[in-house]
Amino acid sequence: MKHRVSLRLAALGIALSAFAATSILAAAAQAGSTSRSGNRTAVPVVSLEKTALGTILVDSRGRTLYLFEKDRNGVSMCNTACLAFWPALTSHGTPRAGAGVHQSLLRLSRARNGVGQVTYAGHPLYTFVGDKSAGQTTGEGLKYFGAAWYAVAASGQKVEKSGSSSSTGTSSSPGTASSASTGSSYSSGGGYGTSSGY
Repeated sequence: MKHRVSLRLAALGIALSAFAATSILAAAAQAGSTSRSGNRTAVPVVSLEKTALGTILVDSRGRTLYLFEKDRNGVSMCNTACLAFWPALTSHGTPRAGAGVHQSLLRLSRARNGVGQVTYAGHPLYTFVGDKSAGQTTGEGLKYFGAAWYAVAASGQKVEKSGSSSSTGTSSSPGTASSASTGSSYSSGGGYGTSSGY
């Protein structure tokens, strides 16, 4: 009798372990799918946040939003490998502007996965996987996937960090690099994806 009870308990333990492992794998797969497809929110709010770079655009969770200088005319040039490190800010509806953000500059373009990618002043917007909490700007000034990445000001221009203060580029046409340099670019968080085609 004791032997049968022990066998049943052992079988129950194995079944529970298998169930737990399956649940963990399913959750991991779902999280991976979400990160690959972008930052999906039904209707995201784009706001302003004070950071080490100055006041910049952030998503609904306070994460820094970046522009990619390779993008042109509101079209994302960030491919699948790129999106693994720089997830696109996507939406199922017109994004909303927080205080200080110009609603007229917020638009949706069509991302490759069929979901609208949020653009601001013509720049498709992205977050960076190296930013682990709200207000971090570790993607600022990095040059990967063929061009540089910069945080975005409320004006829609890129934000550059000079030796002593933050400033924005002077280019007024969306999707193009600033023609004025404001000092040496700030770069941190290096080492991401060096074996993945960065």
